Amino acid sequence: MNERFVRVGDIELCYESLGDPEHPTVLLIMGLNLSMDWWRDDFCADLVARGFHVVRFDNRDVGRSTHVRGPGITAWEFLRRRAHPVYTLADMADDAAGLIAHVDQRGAHVVGASLGAMVAQEVAIRHPHRARSLVSIMGRPGDGRTGKVHWTRIPDFLRPPSADPVEGMVAAFRRIGSADRTAQDDEDVRLTMRRSMRRETGEGSSRQLAACVGERDRTADLGRLTLPALVLHGQRDRVIVPSGGRATAAAIPGAELLEVPGMGHDLARWVWPTVIDGIARTATRAEAATP
Repeated sequence: MNERFVRVGDIELCYESLGDPEHPTVLLIMGLNLSMDWWRDDFCADLVARGFHVVRFDNRDVGRSTHVRGPGITAWEFLRRRAHPVYTLADMADDAAGLIAHVDQRGAHVVGASLGAMVAQEVAIRHPHRARSLVSIMGRPGDGRTGKVHWTRIPDFLRPPSADPVEGMVAAFRRIGSADRTAQDDEDVRLTMRRSMRRETGEGSSRQLAACVGERDRTADLGRLTLPALVLHGQRDRVIVPSGGRATAAAIPGAELLEVPGMGHDLARWVWPTVIDGIARTATRAEAATP
């Protein structure tokens, strides 16, 4: 990887820039406790081939970006939906906006998955001059009613660490992921998990989860957005159920809602063409509207 670093306030972010910087920038924001490695190399290469400059990065508390100090969230707090986060999703969005300012003064097409979708929404709300378009994948608006974890998936957040983290992650994606996952998808997880473990410098998943549980209701602010937006959600998602995507799309004026049959809470390879087409389509809407 061609890793680079930029300081945004007190946080140092590790990121990678792929493709021609003169092309429109797509910023990819990954989900809970997942490093930028989980935006797979082939996925990023496909976006580059579509004419984009792709930037992926480690959120704070993940990978080689700054790991902060402070408590996370207990199992009891998670079950009660009570959290006292040491930072918020808005803070994570400010990190992302600072990275956009560093890599492309024109702004970026902001794409987020799961927790990253909520962060991406905050980027669009808090930094409209940095976000040229928004793609929210597997997200929710934070209203406390929609996009909740299905009761069958709550144990996934309470499981002790697996004795074999690699195979444990394969099993996790089998539980929460899309229908028709293949052996190649499993091998992708093994390779990515080994790579991300080699790059990990700390443990921050509990603090990120606290930020997610403690999220604010963004519905009204989403209603004031004027940028092109796509909300993409899997109909099989039980980690953030599809009502979260529907409520997000309903909140954003003119947003496109795309529900994918068979898609769970993952990015299996068979979903990639739909996601990449959606990113390109949304970015094209924004580019056409830019003088």
